[in-house]
Amino acid sequence: MRISYFHSSEAVPAVIAPGEGGPDAAVVIDVLRATTTIAWSLQNGAEAIQAFADLASLEQAAAAWPEQQRLRAGERGGKRVEGYDLGNSPLAVTPELVGGKRIFMSTTNGTRSLAAVLAVPLLVTACLGNRTAVARRLVEAGAERVWIVGSGWEGEYSLEDSLAAGAVVSAAMELAVAPHLAVSCGNDEALAALALWQQWRHDTETCLRAASHGQRLIGIGNHDADFVCCAAVDNLTIVPVQTQPGVLQAS
Repeated sequence: MRISYFHSSEAVPAVIAPGEGGPDAAVVIDVLRATTTIAWSLQNGAEAIQAFADLASLEQAAAAWPEQQRLRAGERGGKRVEGYDLGNSPLAVTPELVGGKRIFMSTTNGTRSLAAVLAVPLLVTACLGNRTAVARRLVEAGAERVWIVGSGWEGEYSLEDSLAAGAVVSAAMELAVAPHLAVSCGNDEALAALALWQQWRHDTETCLRAASHGQRLIGIGNHDADFVCCAAVDNLTIVPVQTQPGVLQAS
């Protein structure tokens, strides 16, 4: 298995077909906070997450879904979109609120990364909480070429997403012990992400807070509980998997 990392959707190569050098599996990461929220939404009983790069498409799709079975989650600039049911906090997606419902979600960065690899045969999302579960899914699927796509911030490098990318690479290396399952880094970004994980693995919350987006969240309000939740490692076994274009369900 060769794992490459791209720090944002803008960095993803144009060719994504497996037969043309593209991946047979992709992992999208947005630690602060979209993919952490997605994982906890499904853990707490949401029927599915349907992701959109823009709000207009979200509104159109949500309008066609039964009102009592849907929630709209919108975030821009770290804040909830006015009038929406949810923003982008993993603490808000309680079982009482999301159980049995489809969440129509659009965020500043994370849902754009999902759109960039929509056509990859196996598409999952990862956060620090489910990094080992995701790595296990990749190994069990026999994925040979994996692209991890971070979400960054409006195209810029993101420290926390790179930390989680390294966490997934590390977990895959630990799980793929047989010679024919050996895991290697497919580009320098993956190798750098692995080194970052090795540096910060025992103090993930400090890393998230030091990151530029962490500082951005600190600047707009009290997100202490979100930091604790997003920094937790291996406390989830759920793997959000794309079951139809743009739709993620528990697996």
